[in-house]
Amino acid sequence: MIGRDGEREVLSAFVAAPEGQALVLRGESGVGKSALLDHIADLAAPRHRIIRATGVEAESQLPFAGLHQFLYPLLSFVDELDEAHRKAFDVVFGRSEGAPPSVMTLGIAVLDLLSLVASRRPVLLVLDDGQWLDASSTEVCGFVGRRLTGSSMKLVVGLRSDVRSGFDSAALPELAVTALSEKASEELLDLGHPGLAPRIRQLVLDEAQGNPLALLELPPHVRAGRAGRPPQELFGYTGVQLPLRLQHVYGTRIASLGDGVRAELLRGALDGVAAGTGTANGGPLQGTRYRMRDVDEAAACGLLDDDPVSGDVVFRHPLVRSTVVQMATPNARRAAHAALARVHQGDVERHATHLAAATVDPDAQASAALEAAARSATRRGGAVTAVAWLTRAAELGETPQERSRLLSDAAFVAGHAGLLDQARTLVRTGTAPGAPGSTASVIASAYAALYEEGDVRTTHRQVLAAMEELREDGKKAPVHERDEVPARLVNLLLAISQYAGDEALWRRTHELLRSLDGRVPANSLVYEDTWSDVVRRGGGARERLEQTFTGLRDLEPWDLTRLSVSAYHLDVLGRFRPHLQRTVDREVETGAAATGMTMLHLIMLDQIAAGEWQEARRTGQRCLELTTSHGYALFTHQTRAYLGLLAALRGEAERARELQAAVDAWARPRGVGFLTQIADAIGTAAALAEGDHEAAYLYAIGITPPGTFAPCVHQASRTLLDLVEAALHTGRSEQARRHALAAEEAGLADISPRLALLTYGALAMTAPDLAQADALYVRATTHPDADRFPFELARIRLAHGVRLRHTHGWKAARPALTAAAEVFERLGAPHWTERARAELRASGPAAPESAAQLPTLTWQERRIADLAAGGLTNKEIGARMHLSPRTVSSHLYRVFPKLGITSRAALRDALGRLPEQ
Repeated sequence: MIGRDGEREVLSAFVAAPEGQALVLRGESGVGKSALLDHIADLAAPRHRIIRATGVEAESQLPFAGLHQFLYPLLSFVDELDEAHRKAFDVVFGRSEGAPPSVMTLGIAVLDLLSLVASRRPVLLVLDDGQWLDASSTEVCGFVGRRLTGSSMKLVVGLRSDVRSGFDSAALPELAVTALSEKASEELLDLGHPGLAPRIRQLVLDEAQGNPLALLELPPHVRAGRAGRPPQELFGYTGVQLPLRLQHVYGTRIASLGDGVRAELLRGALDGVAAGTGTANGGPLQGTRYRMRDVDEAAACGLLDDDPVSGDVVFRHPLVRSTVVQMATPNARRAAHAALARVHQGDVERHATHLAAATVDPDAQASAALEAAARSATRRGGAVTAVAWLTRAAELGETPQERSRLLSDAAFVAGHAGLLDQARTLVRTGTAPGAPGSTASVIASAYAALYEEGDVRTTHRQVLAAMEELREDGKKAPVHERDEVPARLVNLLLAISQYAGDEALWRRTHELLRSLDGRVPANSLVYEDTWSDVVRRGGGARERLEQTFTGLRDLEPWDLTRLSVSAYHLDVLGRFRPHLQRTVDREVETGAAATGMTMLHLIMLDQIAAGEWQEARRTGQRCLELTTSHGYALFTHQTRAYLGLLAALRGEAERARELQAAVDAWARPRGVGFLTQIADAIGTAAALAEGDHEAAYLYAIGITPPGTFAPCVHQASRTLLDLVEAALHTGRSEQARRHALAAEEAGLADISPRLALLTYGALAMTAPDLAQADALYVRATTHPDADRFPFELARIRLAHGVRLRHTHGWKAARPALTAAAEVFERLGAPHWTERARAELRASGPAAPESAAQLPTLTWQERRIADLAAGGLTNKEIGARMHLSPRTVSSHLYRVFPKLGITSRAALRDALGRLPEQ
């Protein structure tokens, strides 16, 4: 009775009514009419005599067969009736000969009999499947039902709405029994079949469309028919395997149709024509569907409907569609698919899938069509579908070489779709027994080891060896016959080298690519220069990247991602983020899931750069759930690294250090330098936010020494401002200046807009000449792309404001300090905001403070502040108070904002305003 609260209320009132009445329950087959009839019988049983009958299709042509079944339990009461009524029963039930009585005569006799029985106990007549009752019995029941008022008799009839019957004109009250709501359907399915796989569960819900019988009967057959087969592997619409009970619901009517009509229904079903009104374009496959013609006979049988929205002919229910397919022979299905392939010649995917379903033996045309369809599916975010189509294309290939090539393609796509086990299986299938390892096997095993284990050393060695072998083979061929080295191997080697972040590995990669004599794809050369060392190889890369990005629509998702990684290293990712955001959802759901993870990384990085930190955190959490669910340890720790960096920028030191430790502990033993560099960057950013410049400096020089940019260390240039600022605050002005000049000499300002901003800011912070410093600050803050990097711009404005306060007075400093404070506050960086606010307070005319407004320091804070004001260093203060220099630094970091100062030089005056403690 799930989802039947309204019907139960009506039936309860029906049973409780003080006088007789009739009610017809009308609904589709399997919708739950019988269950409701059982329910009303249970409700009435304590007070009523229940008399039940069920219409039987086989007896629908036997006069009075239904009435005999109904009244058989009451025949012992017939002898108590008057002679005329007894004679009427004797004739219709064959106990004597004579002319059959009229409907009125027999109806009155039945009323008399029921009244006699009801005089002893109220009677409830329950008739199920009333549509199969013979015409004579139907007329009598209708006659009786219209004359129950004032009696203690009730009649309830269950009718199928899709079958005509004599009750249609009986003028009895009706209750429509409709399909269950979506919520009730889910509840019933979960109750009857708990623990269904999500895909199977949704398939059953879609096929049943609220029909309780289908919800309860379908799951075992769906599981058996589709075990291990995702929907993408089914070419055209195949329906679901129906149990005989469900197949019989519509099967009899389908079998009665002519051959031409059945063939037309089959073509519509296999092409995914919708089922149910209002769903004309919501079938199993999207797009324009086959239009069924000359199917009036099927419509008259209640198998089809006209959709009121689109006007198209649609199947009455998904079960009709499945029954049509299930009842067709394999040859009939193949013939229908062949006809549909001709209909959809202009649709590459629809044509290919129908052609594949119609083909049994190897066929080059069908194989090529499927390969083209797979390329199309990949570009629109259907990599999972593409794997199935490429696999089927291989089955239809006419030569072993062609089959092996297509299986290699399928394995490659499967790897990017997050189906690493399937990729390995496809490689094994496509490799002949005893044959040496193929390029495809190297790629599949390397991707698995990289994604799941982070094994950069072994994978680099394997891929490098495979490419060297290809190089040697290529040297044996004439120059004009030498093929381009497989881009998949080249790009995989570059990706592994990037994650290793190791100069020695990159050197071997560069040497190999140079030795290939111009056979490296152009895109791969862009990746090589931007992924390896943007400081030394990034000159002119932006222009080359722009040229490559002109054909976004024609790019495979992994090519889009690789180019976007280059855009990140060149700090122009913001221009391409909208395309990534439009693409990522479909890739994560049905496409290249592994590529989708990298897309989420890139989106998050650009959100961090653009100051959209709340959105970046949400993106990171989504990516963390995705990578964890797939077991991709490399991407999981990469996501944690980015979340840790974001936490450090926001001043969430504890969270940042927790993530930093997790990333470092996993990445360092494996040699994943890309992640260990980010771990050090997290430590730098967290220490800077806390004001612990000594710790920040130590982390920063762990990434790159001052005055140079370590080769193949992608964080070396990105932490330029961090190292310079930490060095300045710890009295290392010479190292800070040397590092800023190194950035200028390396031409970082010409490589990317962000590096230009950082370079000008670092030069300004370290410039010995005031006029030169002011000019460089202006150059940094007025850079045309400066606003795209709000956090870095705010830090430069803060440094500029501090310098202006000391050199030009508080009025000159306030605009820069105010702008910095506002940006820090908007970003959600409280430590940086407080630092800017403290500078603002220090730059304004000091107002007299009342005792209540004076700041309060703890005893330990006051003691440390007094010692620092007396000229002691952090190390000396720590020795006196048995604290570490870092703890002393943290205390002073909290003291400075409380006192409204930003340096030790202002401590003595600020402490002088406080009462003695």
